[in-house]
Amino acid sequence: MRIVFTGGGTGGHFYPIIAVAEAVHKIVDREKILDLELFYYSDEPYDKEALFENGIRYENVSAGKIRVYSSIQNFFDLFKTGLGVLQALGSLFFLYPDVVFGKGGYASFPVLMAARILGIPVVIHESDSVPGRVNKWAGKFAKKVAVSYDEASNYFPKSRVALTGQPIRQDVLEKKEEGAFGYLRLDPTVPTILVIGGSLGAESVNDIVVDSLPQLLEKYQVIHQTGVLNFENVNMRAKFMLGGSDLYEQRYRPFPFLHPLAIKMSAGAAKLVISRAGSAIFEIAAWGLPCILIPLEGSYGDHQKKNAFNYARHGAAEVVQQGNLSPTILLAEVRRCLEDDVRRRNMSAAAKAFATPNAAEKIARLLVDIALEHEK
Repeated sequence: MRIVFTGGGTGGHFYPIIAVAEAVHKIVDREKILDLELFYYSDEPYDKEALFENGIRYENVSAGKIRVYSSIQNFFDLFKTGLGVLQALGSLFFLYPDVVFGKGGYASFPVLMAARILGIPVVIHESDSVPGRVNKWAGKFAKKVAVSYDEASNYFPKSRVALTGQPIRQDVLEKKEEGAFGYLRLDPTVPTILVIGGSLGAESVNDIVVDSLPQLLEKYQVIHQTGVLNFENVNMRAKFMLGGSDLYEQRYRPFPFLHPLAIKMSAGAAKLVISRAGSAIFEIAAWGLPCILIPLEGSYGDHQKKNAFNYARHGAAEVVQQGNLSPTILLAEVRRCLEDDVRRRNMSAAAKAFATPNAAEKIARLLVDIALEHEK
C-alpha cells in the first residue's frame, strides 16, 4: 500500500499530514496490513524529523507560489509550477500510489494535477471555512473531500464531502499540566497566557503583545511563541519595554518555536490563549482553553475572519479584529476572559464541545479504505 501526502508552505498544511500519517500507522498495525509505504511530496521537507519519525519518504517537487498581489515573481513561478507538474508526473507514474492526500497550499498543486492526469484517486482536506484556491479546484475531481468546518462544504459536491474536523498530532492533542510550571519556570499561583501566532509567528500580534507587556505582567504571566524569524526582535523589544524590570525574568517566556513537549506544557500551564484564527483553533479547542482570536487581515476569502467568528459563535472565543487592536482593548479582553470565573468555565466547556479529537483517524480510515480498493 502506497500513500502520497502533499501540501506545504506552513505548519498548518504540514502538521495535519503528520497527524493523518500517525493514524494510518495505527490502522495498519491494528489490521496487520503489510507493505505500507508513505511519501511526502512538496518543495521543501518542512520538518525532516517529523517525516523520519513517521516513516515518510520525502520527494522534492518544484512549486511556485500563487500570490494575490501583482508581482514579477508570479511570472517566474509559473515555470516552477510547470516543472513541478512534470516532476510529479514522472515520479507518480513509476511509483503509482494507491491514493494521494492533498492538504492544500501552492505546493500541492503539481502533485494533484499529476494524480488527476494519471487517474490516481485523490482525497483532500480543507482546514478553513473558505477553501483555498488549490483545494477549491481539486474538489471538482477528488474522490472525497474532508472539511474542518461545515461551512466549507458549500464549496464542494455534497455527495463527496465528509465533516471530519481538523487532524491534530497525538503529541500535542492533550495538554500536560503535571510539571508544566516547573518546566517553564513560572509561578503556578499567577494566571498564565499563551500567545501563538502560527508556526511562522505573526508580527502584528507580536507587536501588540509586546506593547502590552508592562500592564499584562502586573497580573499575569505570558508564554510567547514569536516565530523563528521574529524572535530576536521581539525579545529585544520586550526587554526595552520592561526597562530592566524583574518581571521580564519572572513572568515572560518568549520562544521562537514551541516543539511538541513545550506546547503541551504551555497549554497545561495556560488559562487563556491569544492566537491567529488558522488551524490552531482546533488545538486550542482540544485543550479546552478559552481564547482571544485575532484573525489575519487580507487572507484569501477572508477565511481567518470567518474561522474566528464561526468558532466564537460556539461560545469558546472572543474575536478582536486586527484593525481595532490596541493594548487597551487587548487588556480589556484578557481581563474579561480571566477574571470572570463563570465566563471562563463556559468558554472552556464550549471549546471542548467543539473539539474533534478523532479527525485524523477518520481521514486515515478513508485513505486506507480507498487504497485497499485501489490495490484490488
